[in-house]
Amino acid sequence: MCLGVPAKILETGDGAAVVEVGGVRREISVMLIDDVSVGEWVIIHAGFAIEKLSEEAAEQTLALFREIADATEVH
Repeated sequence: MCLGVPAKILETGDGAAVVEVGGVRREISVMLIDDVSVGEWVIIHAGFAIEKLSEEAAEQTLALFREIADATEVH
């Protein structure tokens, strides 16, 4: 199974971007999508932005990931 994770664009430049997910920053490639800007949300997979999405959709997806993580946490 493949997992795409929503991330917020913090910086852009020359086919790459710095994104943040859960407080972690990472450089990714944005060569597969057009016209990304700082502040936009993208889905990342294997170090590549593969699709843009709305902030609302990103927040909903991240909330679901947190719920899944909480539900599967071993006590």
